[in-house]
Amino acid sequence: MSPDLPPVAPSVTAELVGALSPRLRKRLDAGIAKLVARPVVRDGDTARIAVDDETDVVLDATGGAVSSADAIRCGCLLAPDCLHRAAAASAAPVAEYTGEAETEADGEGETEAEETRATGTPSPAAQPDPTAPAAQPGPAEPAAPAEAGECATAEQCAAARAVYDAAAAVLEAGTDGAGAVLQAELLRAAHTARLAGLPRASAAAVSVVTGVRAARSADPGYRLAGLAEALVATLGVAHRVPDATGPDLVALRGTVRQPYRPDGSLRLYGLFSEPVLTATGYAGAVTWTADAEGRLYTVSDVAPGGPARATGAADRAVRIGDTALTHRELSRAGLAVSGATVSPTGRLGAGASVRAVRASGAAWGDEPLDRLWAVPAAEQVVRALDGGQDLLFLEVTLMGTVREAAGDCLLADCAGVPVRLATAHDDPSLPYRDNLRLLAAAGGSRLRIVARLVPGPLPRALLLATEHPTDPAARVDLGLDRLQQADLPTGTPLPPTAVAAPGDEPPLHLLRRRVHQTVSAGRRVLALPGSGSGDAARLRRLGLATAGDLLDDLHSAAADRSRDAFGRLLPADTDHFARAWLAASVYTDAVETALCARAWGAPA
Repeated sequence: MSPDLPPVAPSVTAELVGALSPRLRKRLDAGIAKLVARPVVRDGDTARIAVDDETDVVLDATGGAVSSADAIRCGCLLAPDCLHRAAAASAAPVAEYTGEAETEADGEGETEAEETRATGTPSPAAQPDPTAPAAQPGPAEPAAPAEAGECATAEQCAAARAVYDAAAAVLEAGTDGAGAVLQAELLRAAHTARLAGLPRASAAAVSVVTGVRAARSADPGYRLAGLAEALVATLGVAHRVPDATGPDLVALRGTVRQPYRPDGSLRLYGLFSEPVLTATGYAGAVTWTADAEGRLYTVSDVAPGGPARATGAADRAVRIGDTALTHRELSRAGLAVSGATVSPTGRLGAGASVRAVRASGAAWGDEPLDRLWAVPAAEQVVRALDGGQDLLFLEVTLMGTVREAAGDCLLADCAGVPVRLATAHDDPSLPYRDNLRLLAAAGGSRLRIVARLVPGPLPRALLLATEHPTDPAARVDLGLDRLQQADLPTGTPLPPTAVAAPGDEPPLHLLRRRVHQTVSAGRRVLALPGSGSGDAARLRRLGLATAGDLLDDLHSAAADRSRDAFGRLLPADTDHFARAWLAASVYTDAVETALCARAWGAPA
């Protein structure tokens, strides 16, 4: 996937790949690899790829995204039936549908995907990591409430089945085998689901394709766990739609747009800013604020761009009213807003009727912000696990570093709970990792921090902002500000060598590992003889009998291949395998959620 290219609508990619001959389909992945290596020149809404010295592929992204197959043109002799057009569409980021509905007189309203991309956290109804939006035709209004007993239409059932089958095929192949053709089939199913009035299933399917492309292109922002979550969401929603009724059906359908509601006048206090940098070519900044009651609100500036925009957006003026405050300034100051409009997740609207002026801010240790840190950590974690805000406001004592497979993380004590604080983003252009390395040298320092919960059997969070190590009145946005050795307490030594923490991996990882291995390598990794030897028995010995049974079922489904009368293998039962994998994933998520709450000290 090339972030230099404009996003392309799912229907466009599906159409171009579907029009290829069988011979060209076999060459598509190789064609994508060659095209990604070629230079891209952007000129406004047009992107031009030099295939060779005489041939260019041109993508017209008027409106922010490529919305029709005719908007991708190639100058080769075989055009328009050439491989280059399909390769360009498959190499570009996937555009997220937004629909055409407006929910305010001034035109405010956004999809759940936009909200997630802008704030970095999904709303309760949103799917994991849906990204890059683009204007596309769609339903004119949010999904209407379902009457009691109302069932999905035949069209919706068929669309849900298409999404399920396409996602199951991707799971069957794994990221290693899910090439452009399988991705296009899932995008086609996503488009069908969108037209059938299933925007939630559509967004989830698009997020799977985005994750697969990030994995296959070795994108540094790719996370295996994130792709696994996207597959669980896609398969889960598509599996449940045909049997859902009433309110359950409404939730599974999803909504086209998140509405902005009037919220009167607000007096906000800046908390911190964080950069946004997605795998789909969007970047910017989000500033978090709080009102006097401790409710959180966000102001965002996210648009197509790369790391430079992620770091530079903090010095742009916030787009609310006539204020000249930048995001960096707002994170330390305050804002008085009249005629405010707010989305369900607290994102502030920027409509024409909104007025905002600069106001005084507050230190983290002063009212009203102090009350955010007064809530016990266990209570904050339970709130996040129940679908609420996932930001944690903690007081910790730094204890050094601990070595993990993905890199060193900061170890801190939070009221007797050892918490692992990891970097929120690994892109080298962002100072997260350098700042964390310096903070590790300030062992013994007691600081207030803001972090994002990472659900799991061990207390873990992504470190976003902290008090200054030597100036409690100051704060550091770890994704934007860069600490220096001089900022550490006098006499602080250089960071010590991290050591591994033995015996800290719970037995549930035996099942989770197989779930994640399937996402990467597909069904075949579990069908190998002896691939799960002894793991199920070990889970049972450790009291996780259900986990052992699910692991046995997963291996059995992977190895279940029938033969015909001549001994030839019959097509694999992808539905059986997908259901076994989904059951193992849902169980593991539920147990890890319970273990997470317990690890943070929440009552059972």
